[in-house]
Amino acid sequence: MNTAQTASASLRNPNLEKVRNFWDRRPCNIQHSCAEIGSKEYFDQVETRKYRVEPHIPNFADFSRWKGKRVLEIGCGIGTDAVNFAKAGADYTGLELSSTSLELTKKRFEVYDLKGNFYLGNAEELTEIIPPQKFDLVYSFGVLHHTPKPAEVVKAIKTYLDSTSELRLMLYAKNSWKAAMIEAGLDQPEAQAGCPIAFTYTAEEIRKLLKGYEILDLSQDHIFIYQVEKYVQYQYELQPWFAAMPEKMMTALKRNFGWHMLIRARLPV
Repeated sequence: MNTAQTASASLRNPNLEKVRNFWDRRPCNIQHSCAEIGSKEYFDQVETRKYRVEPHIPNFADFSRWKGKRVLEIGCGIGTDAVNFAKAGADYTGLELSSTSLELTKKRFEVYDLKGNFYLGNAEELTEIIPPQKFDLVYSFGVLHHTPKPAEVVKAIKTYLDSTSELRLMLYAKNSWKAAMIEAGLDQPEAQAGCPIAFTYTAEEIRKLLKGYEILDLSQDHIFIYQVEKYVQYQYELQPWFAAMPEKMMTALKRNFGWHMLIRARLPV
């Protein structure tokens, strides 16, 4: 059975309230399938679409590595990565700000007959929500750049790590194709307009954010290559300029101007 706990800490911060309301209105990836929401077909299609568009995620998460290990995910969303950690045999715990998203994750675990521990609350109040304990992996993909005070979350995460633990984060990259398109008024950070907070980072700013950690690896990946008007109809037609680009050039573009900054870190040994 799944277990769930609700944080008692309040969400008095008006900026945080805006973030929570934004993701409650339309959880990330909720429109990745047109099947009945909550059905196995729906969840299967959501996963297929997510990893088709962001194929670097399974390699970065390395789900099978955490078999028999304790995993804490900060910002589990509707649970795509969460169920893959659990399917791989991890002892999974997830925290999520959006109650709408968390209910879908819990439903997803039920559909696949998986076990997990779930907490509703603000990651900036992490130690008030989840009792201090050690995890082998703390994982957060595309979440901390949406909270008002990411540094507070990064500091709190240390409570859940020991010398053998690892932290894996994805944060948005400031020096990226996507950021340039947003600045030019040709794109927006998220699928739905009006995202209240979406910080971006240079490598130097990430090192400053992660002061007190040893960074094991820092790289960039992911450029959205599809025609949006076709993509929303579940058709995967490349933008002409990407379709004409040699694979090696595309790989170089992602490594230098990808939207996702992928970070692996640990506490200093």
